[in-house]
Amino acid sequence: MRVQPVPRDRFTIDGDAELERHLESVCREVRAGVGALIPPSRLSGLLLGGGYGRGEGGVLRTGSGDRPYNDLEFYVLVQGNALLAERRYGPALQALGHRLSPTAGLEVEFKVLTPAKLQRAATSMFFYDLLLGHRWLLGDDTLLAGCGHHRDARDIPCHEATRLLMNRCSGLLFSAERLRRSRLDSGDLDFVGRNLAKVQLALGDVVLAESGRYHWSCRERHVRLADWHPLGTPPWREDIRRHHAEGVAFKLHPVCTVARREELAERHAELSALARRVWLWLENLRLGTHFETTRDYALGTVDKCPESSPLRNRLIHARTFGPASAFLASGARYPRQRLFHALCLLLWEDGVLSDTALLKRAQRELGTRAEDFAGLVAAYEQLWHRFN
Repeated sequence: MRVQPVPRDRFTIDGDAELERHLESVCREVRAGVGALIPPSRLSGLLLGGGYGRGEGGVLRTGSGDRPYNDLEFYVLVQGNALLAERRYGPALQALGHRLSPTAGLEVEFKVLTPAKLQRAATSMFFYDLLLGHRWLLGDDTLLAGCGHHRDARDIPCHEATRLLMNRCSGLLFSAERLRRSRLDSGDLDFVGRNLAKVQLALGDVVLAESGRYHWSCRERHVRLADWHPLGTPPWREDIRRHHAEGVAFKLHPVCTVARREELAERHAELSALARRVWLWLENLRLGTHFETTRDYALGTVDKCPESSPLRNRLIHARTFGPASAFLASGARYPRQRLFHALCLLLWEDGVLSDTALLKRAQRELGTRAEDFAGLVAAYEQLWHRFN
């Protein structure tokens, strides 16, 4: 069975006419706002990415009609140096996003890119999704010439699947911290529910990416998942398919979570256990190792980011953690490895707070002296924002 394509003039699969008109209006405001900030001689193009750019944006059903749910992610293509362009236009674009978000009814975000940066960038899931599923507000696909290496999902490296899984499992970690709080408001409940749904979707996406069968459409990915038959046939394969179906349903038709803490905690425990099994399966394949437990993984000496050069890693450590850190043995490893290790300890090792050795390891990876779960997660989140 093949998925029916969404008409290119739609933001959603089945949102009502008023929602489509609203999103079109927001795009007009964005185009006018960006045009007022960046002179025509520098502005090459403007496109909408994310779910709405692919025609699969979330539709929140309400008693007064359909509402948007996901963020609106706009990409501004400019001429010149990407770093200088970000410094010059980034703050003003961020302010524009803050100004438009309230009337848009969702977060409006901007990212500055240059055609040269797109052409030079290494193949990634992010650029694959952007190039294969987008909507132009200004310009056309001729601006993407020379970016063919981003267009074939078979070329997405396996460490991109690990990165996606790390980010979604980070949402599980942040949710675990909220579920431990004495009081949960509606925002906390919705945060947890939303992140659980993201994990459900990601588990299927990850196994497809590993096998070279990823696709920019979440609906097509689910069709492909039905034909996923890996060597060894993991016993959790059907669980992956079931959760992916629920994740797709939430992505296309999200709901505001009103479940009780106990119900969310139960769902969280189930997904955490499944994510742990997928994590070990993926990392053992990617690294050619055989870690039996996440503790073994977190304490193991195997380089978890071999795609990054030691010299570059030392420079990043010096800039991030201070010059002295560049000369440590750990300075030769890309800092994202710290997140991999800390995630395994904080999310999947119940004794991390009571086991002195595990606690010290988590503190060392995160560069913190925090001894409580909330403090450790806060340190993790700070590092995650830099290296996710």
